[in-house]
Amino acid sequence: MTQQAGAATILRVELWHVLLLLATAVTLGQTKLIDLTALLLGGAFMGVNFFLLGFGILWVLEPLAGKGRVKVGVSLLILKIIIFLGLLTLLFFRFQIDGLSFALGFSSLLLAVLVEAVIHSLK
Repeated sequence: MTQQAGAATILRVELWHVLLLLATAVTLGQTKLIDLTALLLGGAFMGVNFFLLGFGILWVLEPLAGKGRVKVGVSLLILKIIIFLGLLTLLFFRFQIDGLSFALGFSSLLLAVLVEAVIHSLK
């Protein structure tokens, strides 16, 4: 897969993610079943994480691997994971976030990946 094709796939998954997140927010946001703020925070958290991971691999890990510097690229990705786990811990322990609503927003990215994979396999 070329860098352009990889970038296009990442952006399509992100678009599906936003559409699914907005659809969930519109349909369930009016009810008392979910906390809308936690839903959107979960979706935003996962969207940013996926974006950084996807483009981090395309723009950082691939070029470094081509130069034989895989350890530097992997170290940067591990640093990103540590930062995001720290932010996630801060979010849950510092602020009272509804875990189920956050998980629903978080999981919408997984559904977006599935949608994109099904569409790609049907082509």
